[in-house]
Amino acid sequence: MSGYLDVLSIGTSQLSQERFNEDWEGRPNGGGVPINSPEEYEMISIASRPMLVRTYSGTANIKELAKIYEDTINISWHALSLWWFSQIDGRGPNSVSDNLKEHFDTIRYISTTGKPYEANVSHHFAFRGSDDISYIVSAVLAARSAKKLGIHDFILQIMLNDPKHTWGINDLAKAGATLELVRETEDANFSVYLQTRAGLDYLSHNLETAKAQLASVTALMDDIEPDNPHSPDIIHVVSYSEGNYLATPEIIDESIKITRYSLDIYRKMKAKGDTFDIGHNSDMLNRKKYLLDGARHVLRAIEKCIKDPYSAGGLFEIFHRGFLPVPQLRYCREEFPEAVRWKTKLKNGCVDIYENGKIISPEDRMEILLNTPG
Repeated sequence: MSGYLDVLSIGTSQLSQERFNEDWEGRPNGGGVPINSPEEYEMISIASRPMLVRTYSGTANIKELAKIYEDTINISWHALSLWWFSQIDGRGPNSVSDNLKEHFDTIRYISTTGKPYEANVSHHFAFRGSDDISYIVSAVLAARSAKKLGIHDFILQIMLNDPKHTWGINDLAKAGATLELVRETEDANFSVYLQTRAGLDYLSHNLETAKAQLASVTALMDDIEPDNPHSPDIIHVVSYSEGNYLATPEIIDESIKITRYSLDIYRKMKAKGDTFDIGHNSDMLNRKKYLLDGARHVLRAIEKCIKDPYSAGGLFEIFHRGFLPVPQLRYCREEFPEAVRWKTKLKNGCVDIYENGKIISPEDRMEILLNTPG
């Protein structure tokens, strides 16, 4: 082993997540690494030492799989997506309601292990055309729910470059606002850790361009908390080959080297005053304030009209009533008409909700939702 990687993240295949330990004969198996038995996970655990190991949750029998991850790879932390990896994105057999119930049950189990929980939530909304405020609100809902369920260590994953044509200033405003609101949940029994990564759709098919993009987004990560030399807490390195093919160990090592070198050089340049101070840019700060104010207003409206918002039923109702718009949702559109009714647009690097050709303010939209029968 080269020693560059600290945590091995296993991107398992579709059947590994949905039909673990079943007969796969004749079934299509897209996605990543095909693993289909506890013994295979045990082999990975042994081969990966001394690295930590994590993997994504299943899309069926989620709690049982979480227990298998504990027993076989001593998973470093668990990652679940709440609404997603279900029928609404075609990635799992569960309805949204059942998925939320199963995820909540799994998170209760995770809390008994003492392991951290990572919410893979916000970028899935961004993938389906959601606006920047809803991106933030979904993360806050996930964090508050996790705290209520007994989690003590919460990993906030922020995937930058979503959508890939967003501007860096807006990306920083959105990331900073998300982190600030989620950090407000912290207390003596609940800690938040920032994990950053490049966007899934961001890296070019041209490998040399992708290497430059990986360096660029690494610098962006460092400006989310520009005055904190220890931030981000975790960097999820996306291999530069992401746009073309699965990474080899050599590509993973090279991607980590690019990330570490870029971070080191960028920090040295900032210390000398040789960079544009985007972390304190007035346009970024103004956008951040707009997003913070809007997200707070949406959260207050949710708490006003949803009886128990930080429950499985509450998160379902929030989605069903259109508080988290997903105009580009591909599946289950008839089931969630309020979630797909709102139109969004990417303009000047930002994604906002539009009505009659103009941005509708969070206040005006919440007024409509609060007066719409549930």
